[in-house]
Amino acid sequence: MGTRNGSEKNRKKELLILILFFLLNLFFYHLASAQARKSPRDLPEKYRKWLEEEVVYIISPKEREVFLQLETDRERDIFIEAFWKQRDPDPSTPENEFKIEHYRRLNFANQRFGKDSPGPGWRSPMGRIYIMLGEPSSVQYYENESEIYPVVIWYYEGKADLGLPNNFAVVFFKRSGVGEYEIYSPIKDGPHSLLIHYSGDPSDHLAAYNQLLRIQPAVAAVSLSLIPEESTPYLSPSIASEILLGQQIPQAPYKKVKDTYAEKFLLYKGWVDVEYSANYIDNDALVKIIYDTSGLGFVHYALEPRKLTLEQIGDTFRTRLEVNVKVSDRSGRTVYQYEETIPVELNREQYEAIKTKLFSFQDLFPLVEGEYKLNILLKNDVSKEFTSLEAEVIISPAHHLQLGELILANRIVSDSPYAQKKKPFLVGRTQLVPSPRNDFASSDRLYLYFQIMGLTENLRERGFLEYEILKEEQVVVETKKKIADYPTAPDFLEEFSLSSLSPAYYKIRVNLYNETGEKIAARESQFYISPQAYLPRPWVLSLPQPPVQDPVYANIMGNQYFALQQMAKARSYLERAHLADPKNKRYALDLARFLLANKEFERVMEIAARFLTPPDRYDFLSLIGQACQALGKYEEAAGYYEEYLSHFGVNINLLNNLGECYYRLGNFPRALGAWERSLQINPKQEDIKKKVEAIKEKK
Repeated sequence: MGTRNGSEKNRKKELLILILFFLLNLFFYHLASAQARKSPRDLPEKYRKWLEEEVVYIISPKEREVFLQLETDRERDIFIEAFWKQRDPDPSTPENEFKIEHYRRLNFANQRFGKDSPGPGWRSPMGRIYIMLGEPSSVQYYENESEIYPVVIWYYEGKADLGLPNNFAVVFFKRSGVGEYEIYSPIKDGPHSLLIHYSGDPSDHLAAYNQLLRIQPAVAAVSLSLIPEESTPYLSPSIASEILLGQQIPQAPYKKVKDTYAEKFLLYKGWVDVEYSANYIDNDALVKIIYDTSGLGFVHYALEPRKLTLEQIGDTFRTRLEVNVKVSDRSGRTVYQYEETIPVELNREQYEAIKTKLFSFQDLFPLVEGEYKLNILLKNDVSKEFTSLEAEVIISPAHHLQLGELILANRIVSDSPYAQKKKPFLVGRTQLVPSPRNDFASSDRLYLYFQIMGLTENLRERGFLEYEILKEEQVVVETKKKIADYPTAPDFLEEFSLSSLSPAYYKIRVNLYNETGEKIAARESQFYISPQAYLPRPWVLSLPQPPVQDPVYANIMGNQYFALQQMAKARSYLERAHLADPKNKRYALDLARFLLANKEFERVMEIAARFLTPPDRYDFLSLIGQACQALGKYEEAAGYYEEYLSHFGVNINLLNNLGECYYRLGNFPRALGAWERSLQINPKQEDIKKKVEAIKEKK
């Protein structure tokens, strides 16, 4: 009875193994099919060979996909440089030890393996494993046995950092005793495939194993499992071994490579200079929305690259950071963009204090209501390295009831000296110090900040909040508090002691209830308590901004509404900024551009007239020229265009406008000269060609 039950259990387990194996194969088939949709056949020979021969076993699927999307040889060369840089174990040395070792393995595989196969050694099963894993710790040969087919066992140990077992074997055998060595799979092949004289049921793994055990115990030991520590109570083929062969070993060569750089390379290859392209630095990042007292939404962000390279000149350590921020809407239209250059200069004492710390760059900017994609590029001018941040951002109407995002801080400054200004993660007089990783030590306090916008009087007076800290979905801390107890609403700040919580991953949740006890909103965030007693915190670089009343914010919002073609709101904010500071050239220029687009030409001339003395004059020449042209003042317009072109150089649109003005004035030679010059720059202007031909026919 016991034997029958045991056999039934074995059969059920074998069926489960076959199902799982089928699903695993199906997964890898679809993965391979997805990768095959973009063929390398169209690549130049040099790059096809690099992709399909030299790095075929060590390139990640993401890296391969990106490489196949590159369009020029220059891009491919830069990508290959970045590929090896990401694998360099010691960038401070001139040699790339990983690259040297890889090509040594490749050459060894070509010389040593594949003698019994039609292709080169790197294509052989032994060559593939050798290139991916390197020299085995030990090798056992069973090539001249009378009762088993030729078998070679490679033993590996100490590769846990590559996501592999501490000890494992890779077994090669000659199927039916002929041909090249193949990789043995306990599930696909089974012990019977190693035996020359086995006449039993191939699915009876126990019988085949026992026969193999009598002949060669060392081979039997790896016939059902390649992992010595694995328990095999039913003596059935190991699923873990199949995962080892099909997934873990193929992924080992890029296990420690953060291939995010490949996506960034593709995304920013047209944005960053060539010299930066191969030098992507990974980062941690945080983006949060905080509304000010007027209801204006501000995007606060922290960008923490894994390293910051400084140049030493004597006792001074310096660099120059370039920040490019771009916000686009769902259609891809740019709504807001700005660039900023930030010099960093530290003396030796300052450098010694921060040299072992991470670096955190923090900034903020206002953004009008809508749903956006945010791209932030941070470049280091000294090291030619860059890092980036991409995020989805939603700015909701401030008067709508909403429980805002949770911000977790490990420290706060209660009475910030920048309280009268705008600063990243500064709320009122309280400076929050968050971490993108949401990591805490048990000795830390967890400061939780959030906003509830659109609070009704009823909610303010009778609503309440529930705070929960959960570990593995079990509530370990719970507390409730009335909204009326917070005089700072819509801003809420709570603190929690972590001393009673063990190191682990946690979740903190905020539930909002109305006066009847109905939950109407909830937010949650993950955080981590480290076993370390002390966590090193980064040094922060953030520049204080003007107070919210400053017209700079009205001007920014006006331009954002203008980009969104919300003209009434754009006018309101741009006018407000200009009226607040009528001598500010930036505000005047932006308002004039809006008025020009709105065909208010007289007002354009009125605003520009106040700035027509050098050096401000040159910035308004194009605008006032276009306004004059629209009003039929062609001679004045031509004068402004000529002055602009003389000062700034060629501008194809203004050349065409200049030609049009001279044409309207009947000065055909000068019109012809302007248009022909424009065609020299861009010959594919059919309408301008027709005008030139018409003038020549009149001659």
